[in-house]
Amino acid sequence: MTNPEHDLVVFGATSFVGKILARNLAEHFASGADSLRWAIAGRSRAKLEEVRRSLGDAWQDLPIIVADASNEDQLRDLCAQARVVVSTVGPYALYGEPLVKVCAETGTDYCDLTGETQWIKRMIDKHESTAQQSGARIVHCCGFDSIPSDMGVYFLQQQARKQWGAPATEVAMRVKTLKGGASGGTIASMINIVEEAAGDPALRKQLANPYYLCPPDHGFTARQHWVKSAELDKDFDAWAAPFIMAAINERVVHRSNALSGKAYGERFTYNEAVLTGTGARGRITALSLVTGLGAFMAGAAIKPTRSLLQRYVLPKPGEGPSPEAQAAGRYDIRFAGRSESGDAMRAKVTGQGDPGYGSTGKILAQAAISLALDHASNSRDGGFWTPATLFDERFIDRLTRYAEMRFEVIA
Repeated sequence: MTNPEHDLVVFGATSFVGKILARNLAEHFASGADSLRWAIAGRSRAKLEEVRRSLGDAWQDLPIIVADASNEDQLRDLCAQARVVVSTVGPYALYGEPLVKVCAETGTDYCDLTGETQWIKRMIDKHESTAQQSGARIVHCCGFDSIPSDMGVYFLQQQARKQWGAPATEVAMRVKTLKGGASGGTIASMINIVEEAAGDPALRKQLANPYYLCPPDHGFTARQHWVKSAELDKDFDAWAAPFIMAAINERVVHRSNALSGKAYGERFTYNEAVLTGTGARGRITALSLVTGLGAFMAGAAIKPTRSLLQRYVLPKPGEGPSPEAQAAGRYDIRFAGRSESGDAMRAKVTGQGDPGYGSTGKILAQAAISLALDHASNSRDGGFWTPATLFDERFIDRLTRYAEMRFEVIA
């Protein structure tokens, strides 16, 4: 582990997102922006060779590592060759634990794009003490969930401290624009969460806790507002509806506050929603979103309808938006922050590319590169970190320069 052969290994490079990630890394390194020794990994050599061929002539000597997600011996051999492993193998609750376990044991840094709250909690509970001892930095949620939210709050708080000398103790995030599709992998992860929760009342109660991912001694007691129906948002003067990613993003942001020594305040509040417009049309749209989301969740929770959805309606694993759709996607999310003394600030985070895939591929690439280059030294001890507590302004700079994202104060 003192001198691994590769700085970075992409595990799951043959998956839908893995191919996008490999392409982004190949283009980034070919541009000369950064230089790393990297490799691709997965369980099928033939499919890995197909991915390598798709990257172009310059990458035909790119190393390949064959490893199955369930084979700890193969994963241990992979980790012996890598400083950082980035994983796209999901649903993580079904396939992700062995790699996290081995990374924690071997001191190998790790990042992924999971949004599976219940799995993240299990990994923290089972493997954090091992990672702390080995020095492995584990960073989940390095895709659209939860980088724009977590780093967006981090950015707003940095600006608040510069302007006010104090943090924003209240922050609301609202999705203004979101254009993109969904892949079978993301749908499979969502279905798995719903299926687990449907059969476990205790898990349903835990998932409703906004501090679910915080350390046990977090001490937070502030009541959090959960946007679960159509409501008129006074801060944004528009109607709002639930945002499906809020279930993970809100919990990641609260964990960031806990891990940073309550840098946002002990009474910090945070919530997310989707803006649907003003007037009667905005209200109708919000109500329609609530109805549609409720119908999907109810259908996914019942085995017969879940099977029908998976068979006839939802995309299959390995399927997702076309390259054209990925490029055409975009998002614009807004943050409203307020300090304890009443100071107010607005910020926005925008991104070009399908949020879940075109943009996520770029975000995840920069997270892996930043973990390997910007945080190569022990700037953080081993353990399970959030994006906003492992990364810093250098990562925001990377996202701006290389991932077509923008972080701006607007008021």
